[in-house]
Amino acid sequence: MTTATAQAFSNIAFIKYWGNRDNELRLPVNGSISMNLDGLFSRTTVSFQPSLPFDELIINGREVVGKGLERVSFILDLIREKAGIKMNAEVMSENNFPSGAGIASSAAAFAALALAGSKAAGLDLSERELSVLARRGSGSASRSIPAGFVEWQVGKDEKDCYAYSIAPADHWNLVDCVAIVSSSHKKTGSTEGHAIAGTSPLQNARVADAPRRLEICRNAILKKDFDAFANIIEHDSDMMHAVMMTSNPPLIYWQSATVEIFHQVREWRASGLPVSYTVDAGANVHVLCLGEYAREVEKRLREVPGVKDVLVAGVGGGARIV
Repeated sequence: MTTATAQAFSNIAFIKYWGNRDNELRLPVNGSISMNLDGLFSRTTVSFQPSLPFDELIINGREVVGKGLERVSFILDLIREKAGIKMNAEVMSENNFPSGAGIASSAAAFAALALAGSKAAGLDLSERELSVLARRGSGSASRSIPAGFVEWQVGKDEKDCYAYSIAPADHWNLVDCVAIVSSSHKKTGSTEGHAIAGTSPLQNARVADAPRRLEICRNAILKKDFDAFANIIEHDSDMMHAVMMTSNPPLIYWQSATVEIFHQVREWRASGLPVSYTVDAGANVHVLCLGEYAREVEKRLREVPGVKDVLVAGVGGGARIV
């Protein structure tokens, strides 16, 4: 019996991934940039056991079957094939934040699974190989493997489509104050959303403009230019949600509290508080600010009607064995 435990942080995309050029391989139509969220993690233990009749998945103490188990077994199959082993595995995973609510729980989970599973199988994969493997379970999981501020390149092919760090975790003291307006599981998951992105007439324009947005965002992070950063991440987030709302069927993740936070954040920034928003596939709003303003931003967010909780996270490191 071989066992390993890994931990990986969730991440928040500043330039979004939405839509695939290959759904099975999860090859994105555009590159993306994100930061890992310190303290918001998945911890996963993979144990290959000769006596197990099939793979078992336990998340936060509850057994999972059906689609969730199938996605995990798919990654385990890739690992088994690489390692030349036949054993089934028990996978025990826990998140310390809400799953399926637009806080990239699948990103953290599949990054941790890729690392724990490959180690348990006796493989010693490079960061690049781990990023490629994690991507097959959840596209954004490729970004939770490297540390700090991360770029996921489109690449030319399957092996060339991976994420790497563009700046370490201590490069810039950014903090993400995640305003939780809904902790319930979203009705349409990201995987289904990516599959219909191309039905929006706005998607082609969003994808064509992506290299420009990536460059602006990358430079803003490297130069620690908060104004440029704030403007581009809000613009990019709004563009992705415009695609979602105009796809067939339309996806509207926002709730009234989501929109109220947009208005508040823009007012706060106009009055001098360095703050900006971005939203993944969900209703919860990631409000980014400079570290020294995090307490003030958290306090203000808690006063917005409809905000149930605020999770505060700095920049996190890469996936690691624990």
